[in-house]
Amino acid sequence: MLRITELRLPLNHAESALRQSVLTRLGVQDAALRSVTVFKRAYDARKKSAIVLIYTVDCDVADEAVVLQRFAADPHVKPSPDTRYKFIGHAPADFYASGEQQRPLVIGFGPCGILAALVLAQMGLKPIVLERGKEVRERTKDTWGLWRQGVLNPGSNVQFGEGGAGTFSDGKLWSQISDPRHLTRKVLNEFVKAGAPEEILYVSKPHIGTFRLVSMVEKIRAEITALGGEVRFEQQVTDVLIEKGAVRGVTLAGGEQLRADRVVLALGHSARDTFTMLHERGVYMEAKPFSIGYRIEHPQSLIDQARFGPNAGHPILGAADYKLVHHASNGRSVYSFCMCPGGTVVAATSEPERVVTNGMSQYSRNERNANAGIVVGITPQDYRRDPGGQGPVNPLDGMAFQRVWESRAYELGEGGYVAPGQLVGDFIKRQTGPAQGFGSVLPSYKPGVHLTDLSQPGRGSLPDYALDAIREALPAFERQIKGFAMPDAVLTGVETRTSSPLRITRGRDHQSLNVKGLYPAGEGAGYAGGIMSAGVDGIEVAESLGASLLGLAR
Repeated sequence: MLRITELRLPLNHAESALRQSVLTRLGVQDAALRSVTVFKRAYDARKKSAIVLIYTVDCDVADEAVVLQRFAADPHVKPSPDTRYKFIGHAPADFYASGEQQRPLVIGFGPCGILAALVLAQMGLKPIVLERGKEVRERTKDTWGLWRQGVLNPGSNVQFGEGGAGTFSDGKLWSQISDPRHLTRKVLNEFVKAGAPEEILYVSKPHIGTFRLVSMVEKIRAEITALGGEVRFEQQVTDVLIEKGAVRGVTLAGGEQLRADRVVLALGHSARDTFTMLHERGVYMEAKPFSIGYRIEHPQSLIDQARFGPNAGHPILGAADYKLVHHASNGRSVYSFCMCPGGTVVAATSEPERVVTNGMSQYSRNERNANAGIVVGITPQDYRRDPGGQGPVNPLDGMAFQRVWESRAYELGEGGYVAPGQLVGDFIKRQTGPAQGFGSVLPSYKPGVHLTDLSQPGRGSLPDYALDAIREALPAFERQIKGFAMPDAVLTGVETRTSSPLRITRGRDHQSLNVKGLYPAGEGAGYAGGIMSAGVDGIEVAESLGASLLGLAR
C-alpha cells in the first residue's frame, strides 16, 4: 500500500472524482489501481466560496515498488505506515495461579482509566477498576437531576461516574499530541468496535456526542469483564497504603482494603478529596498552570456563516467550530476552549453550593446555539495562598482558588445552581445597572441563568486581570468572526476546570517520582487534556505497568 497526502478536490466533487484524482496523481491506468481507502479527510475553508476538501488516501496499486521509485523525491507519495496496534506482551493463562502476583488496580473509569483497563485486560492482566461514581445510565439520571431539578449528587454527576467528564462533552476525538506509534488509531478502532460511527476513522475532527458515548462505554466495560477484569462502581478510594516508598494497596470508603503493588491513578481533574489525601500521604505533586473564564453562546447559524459563507449548512462540513487566541495588553492570553458546535452549556459542579460550567454536544450538533469557553491562562504564582511567598507553590492552592470563584458564581446566581450571566454588550461596556433581559440568544444552561454584573466591584466573578483580558479579547475576536461580540450574545459563569490544577509528577517509566508502583495517568494527573489524549496516556501507562508486571524490558 502507498499513501498520498494533500490530495485536494472541490467540496462538491463527484464520487468518482477521488479515484480519478488518484489515477492522475500517480499516472497509472485504472486497471492498475486496485483500491482507494480514505485515511483522513479535512477541509480548507479560507476561501468561503470555494472550500476545498483535502484527502489522505491509501492505495493498492500494481507495481507499487515501481510507482514509489518514480515518486521517491515527492513528500506526498510514500509507503503507507503500519498503524496496527502491537501489544508489548501477554500474560500466560496461569499467570495468577501461584498467588504470587497481585492484580493491578485502576482508580477511575473515565477515558484514561477505560483505555488503561482495556489494554491491561487485553494483555491478560485482569485489572480491577474502582470507580467512585455510578454506572453510566444511573449516572445520567443523577446528572439530569441537577440540570432539571437543581439537585446535586456529589458522587454522581458530570465529573464522577462511568465514562468520566468526557461523557458529558462534545465527544471530541482529536488531539494535537505527538503520536509516532499511532496510538490514537488504537483508541478510534476500539471506539468503532464499541459502536462509534466509522467516519471517526477518517474525518479530520471526529466527535461522537454524549448519547453514543453512553452505549460505547458500556460495551467496552463488557469487554473488560469478559477478559477477566472487574469494574466496581461506587467504590471511592479514601487512602493508599505506602510502605518503604512503594504502594501496597488502597482503602475504600466502606473500610475494605485491597492489596496491590501496581495502581493506576486515572482520577480526572476534579477528584479534589483524593488529591488532598495523596498529598497528605506524601505523594509528590506540583502546582501547574490552568485557565479560568466563562462560556459564551452565539447562534450556531452565525458561526456557520462566518466560517463557511455560502457553503454554510453543507452536510460534509456540518456545524462550524472555531479556535481563537488573543494576547491581551496586560500580558494575559485569552483563548477559546472546548468549543461545542450546536450544543449546550451544562452544569458541571461536583461540590455543593458551587457553580461550574462546561460545554456538551450530541452527535447531531443540531442545537440552536454554539458555545465555547473563553478562558484566561493563569500560573501558580497567580493563585498561591501566600502572595509573595518563596519556594514552590502548594499543589493544593489551585483547588482552593477554583473553589473561591465557583462559590462566588453560586452566590451571584442567587442559589439553586443557577449560573450568573451577562450579555456580551453589557460586559464590554461595564454595564452596572439592571439587565434588560435576554435578546436573540437564549442561554442553554440548566437549571437556569441569572443576569447580573459579572464584574461588579468587590463581588466580581473572576479576578480583575481575567475580566480585563476577556473584555479586551471579545472585540478582537469580532475581527476574526463577524458577530462574535454581538451585544446579546451571552456569557455564563464560571469555567474553572479546564484542566487539572496540579501534576502528580512521574518518571519515564510512568511511575510516581517517589512511590514505586503508583502510576499517575490522564487529565487528573496533569498529563492529558481531552478524551483522545487521556485515552492515549492510559494505553501508555498500561504498557509500562504491564511491562513491569510481566518482567519485560522496555
